[in-house]
Amino acid sequence: MRTFTETINCEHGEEFDRPGVIISNHVSYLDILYHMSSSFPSFVAKKSVSRLPLVGLISKCLGCVYVQREAKTSDKKGVSGVITDRIQNFHQNNHSPMLMLFPEGTTTNGNFLLPFKTGAFIAKLPVLPVLLRYPYKRFSPSWDSISGVRHLILLLCQFVNHLEVKHLQCYCPSKQEKEDPKLYGNNVRKLMAMEGNLLPSDIGLAEKRIYHAALNGLFSQC
Repeated sequence: MRTFTETINCEHGEEFDRPGVIISNHVSYLDILYHMSSSFPSFVAKKSVSRLPLVGLISKCLGCVYVQREAKTSDKKGVSGVITDRIQNFHQNNHSPMLMLFPEGTTTNGNFLLPFKTGAFIAKLPVLPVLLRYPYKRFSPSWDSISGVRHLILLLCQFVNHLEVKHLQCYCPSKQEKEDPKLYGNNVRKLMAMEGNLLPSDIGLAEKRIYHAALNGLFSQC
């Protein structure tokens, strides 16, 4: 399990005991297994995950934050507000689990980095970027366009699956980045793209949903 005992000295003169949140590119559901074994953090998950057999119980034990995309909470904070509260609580309470976020909001084929959502950056605290890569010869562990069951079966047909992990240094936001979470996220994304040799893409979750709908024949031709 990864722990943080050294003080983070930012070039702007600030000191932090630990990063506010771990952020990672999102390639597969296997990413979650790695991060669980590495730092045992809390995740942000869809509300429906809490009702899944076994997986729901594990997510509750991890203290996951359950959200419903594009919906407001009862106090109208929204998803970003809930995430920011959890990150700030982590800094105020040493016994609170660290939060781990996939700022892309969905998985990719592992070659691209999608636009980042701002939830991880609104708290104005340092983030710890982690890059994941799955080298493969036959079947890609990336989960993009087929069902989870089919993907898992094909994945288990491989004799071995490889994972490469690269932990970057904690990224401390500048004063300008603190005032502009979108700028903060974009700069972290540029760094991760460069360090991971990933191609930035303007395609997001909305376009991915359209693509999946087309694959499933839900769009009729004009």
